[in-house]
Amino acid sequence: MGRPMLLAALLLLLLLPPGAGAAVTRLRVSANFECRATADSTLSRPRCRRPGRAGPPLKPPALALSTARLCPPSQPCQPCLRVRLALPAAELGGVRGLQFNFLELGSNRAGWLQVWRRHRASGSSPWQVQFDCFPAESGRQVLVSLRTIPDRGLAISRSHLVAAEPPGPVFTHAWVPEARAVEVWVPEGPALMVRLCHQLALECEELPWPFHRQVLVLEGHRVSLPYEFLVPCLCIEASYPHHDSPRSKRCPFRDQPAAYGPELWSSVRFHDYSASSKDQMAMVLSASCPLRPRATLCWREVADKTAPCHDIPNSTASEEEQAYTLDKVDVHPQLCFRFSYGNSSHVECPHRPETAWNVSVSAWGLQLRLRLTSSVPAAFSAALCQRQGGQCEPEAPLYTVTQPEGSAPGELAMLLPVQVLGSCVLVWRSDVRFARKQLLCPDVSRRHFGLLGLALALGLVVTVLLLNCCGTWRPAAGAPGGRPVLLLYSPDSEEHLGLVCALAERLRAGLGCDVRLDLWEAGSVGRAGTLPWLYAQRGRVGRQRGTVLLLWSRGSARLFRRWRVGAADGVPGDAHDIFGAAMTCLHGELGAAGRGGGWVLAYFSRLCSPRDVPRPLRPLPTYRLPRQLPRLLGALRGSPPPPRRCRGRVQGLLHRLLEVGAGEGSPPPRPPRAAAGT
Repeated sequence: MGRPMLLAALLLLLLLPPGAGAAVTRLRVSANFECRATADSTLSRPRCRRPGRAGPPLKPPALALSTARLCPPSQPCQPCLRVRLALPAAELGGVRGLQFNFLELGSNRAGWLQVWRRHRASGSSPWQVQFDCFPAESGRQVLVSLRTIPDRGLAISRSHLVAAEPPGPVFTHAWVPEARAVEVWVPEGPALMVRLCHQLALECEELPWPFHRQVLVLEGHRVSLPYEFLVPCLCIEASYPHHDSPRSKRCPFRDQPAAYGPELWSSVRFHDYSASSKDQMAMVLSASCPLRPRATLCWREVADKTAPCHDIPNSTASEEEQAYTLDKVDVHPQLCFRFSYGNSSHVECPHRPETAWNVSVSAWGLQLRLRLTSSVPAAFSAALCQRQGGQCEPEAPLYTVTQPEGSAPGELAMLLPVQVLGSCVLVWRSDVRFARKQLLCPDVSRRHFGLLGLALALGLVVTVLLLNCCGTWRPAAGAPGGRPVLLLYSPDSEEHLGLVCALAERLRAGLGCDVRLDLWEAGSVGRAGTLPWLYAQRGRVGRQRGTVLLLWSRGSARLFRRWRVGAADGVPGDAHDIFGAAMTCLHGELGAAGRGGGWVLAYFSRLCSPRDVPRPLRPLPTYRLPRQLPRLLGALRGSPPPPRRCRGRVQGLLHRLLEVGAGEGSPPPRPPRAAAGT
């Protein structure tokens, strides 16, 4: 029992990688069909593949055995038994696989190999299978038997004597880099057949045309063998002219990364499959050598192959059979894979130049208007930032908009308040793990400078007047933001949304109100969910004696009628419909208390009239804007309206401010859009 155990241990050592980073040597099965192979523990896990080059097929049925050489990387070669099989299709009805059983006589070392067909057999082509190869000792007889899976009564057995081999051929070589060739000569002895080859697995495969040359070199002569790329698996193989002679092989560049580094990546072809998925990067490598580089993400600031690529932490791609994939990625031409092998690396970016989404920005009154177009369902986030040197760090709050799954490709719009002139905005996909932030800095120096300057100046004047004339409206000491204001609205038109944002910004920046708006609480809405966020904010407003401000419009009236029909039929609303949830909440409070405590309703006279307010909501305190804006501000602060001497000035200035902020800088009004979930 000692000798078989020693041979098994020797085989395992031969099949182990020679050092860090080297690929594990795997036996190979070649077949004329898609297959997979399994083996027992005495053999390394075999790799199943199509034959590399067409050879003379066997005439079925046949089981042919021959002696070959097993040459693991950086290890001495040893003899092995090559198996070739041909079976006619007529005898393979219902057969799913084949099993080869090996027995080395004398040592009683045994093993088995199974070859499975991946797809059901079709047509009349015979099965052609070759196995390289079963390790054996010189001078040993090896018995090979075959059966089908499931067993159809077909059984074939053959035996072969693995003859003792003389010492391998002797040759010397030299690298000639200026000629891109390897020079080989035979100092003494019989003539040799020499060639350059690529050591892929257990065999050395020929170079592609026109670099494939096998030359007979006589004693005392030399030959120059050119190569295409200097790669680590480039080897020199020599043999005697007779069939199945011993072979000698040298791979001089395997441990010389300085020599092959510059040409390594030129020998690799990258196949980009990222376009097949909306949020997965996928690339498949076709290499001259069995490389297994490490792939991580990096991003380029500009679309230039010479630009540096900045590494992204914790972004290692998974690899299987030279296919590299990474999920939850916003596929972008400037978001690339960095492949690293040894001391060299290569950056490969997605091959498609277009992106799945685009964004444009324009100044619109007191807001920055983002127009997003996306061909895939996605969520997008945006944040203002101030450029300092080459950096632009996002600032709170975070704004988010979502295109629901299953919706048709279209446009999304976001409005961000302009805090100071020169603001930039960062936009990115927020429903993935890895996304490149796009920086947009609108030019407001010419077209919008006067408009923004006027709006900001009016806002400053209004704030000063309110603080001087209406001191009772200031936040109470110890309450920096005052009592909270939950602002609810229906997103039925861009004009209405612009007025909502302008009023909210003035309430927060000019009057110090603690305004709660879903556009400004996108991060909290995303984490908690739309309805939990709304009910949490309503509870907070109630505990702190704040106000729920419901901004009404003609679109709100249409949505209210739809909501009443759905509520009467018992049809649940959309989980993302804040307006419908707000109506449900208000309806419950009106029914319980007879009136909506803490709720007020306001509408902009240019978008609504008193007739558009539904009868069930008319008991609520209602204000017409901008005419009754001072009274609304007093209601929000819980204080009496301002003195008449400053009320007129404040009303006029706020009227102009709202007109400037949401009217003059906006594009022509567009038809109202239905809210999400209606």
